[in-house]
Amino acid sequence: MPLSEHEQRLFDQIERSLAEDPKFASAVRASDPRFHARRRLLVAAFVIVIGLALLVYGAVSQNTPLGVAGFVVMLGSAAFAMQSRRRIQAPDLKSVGGTASRRTRQSRKSGGFIERLEDRWRQRPEGHR
Repeated sequence: MPLSEHEQRLFDQIERSLAEDPKFASAVRASDPRFHARRRLLVAAFVIVIGLALLVYGAVSQNTPLGVAGFVVMLGSAAFAMQSRRRIQAPDLKSVGGTASRRTRQSRKSGGFIERLEDRWRQRPEGHR
């Protein structure tokens, strides 16, 4: 059911006041799993660069264990980065009709463009027909 003009104005006012509160914004951002996944991705990229530097230094100084350690650090950080990247791309929960359902890639690929449009048409609010 759509909001009335008065309810929409109140909603906009509440939204603006919440957006202006930096403490609330940081609390919401801190609870977002995508924020943490992005931060882990940046840390992994930094550690990959450190591993590359160890690998190159080990090769130049002919210190094989240091070069191998650099390679292992790079490999581990790359695996960590891939895991963090998957978490960033994980589908969000979407509330439909009061129940939470997870959208998956398979459901997106199963239907074509026309089928998705038909699904949206069927799921639209009752007052907009």
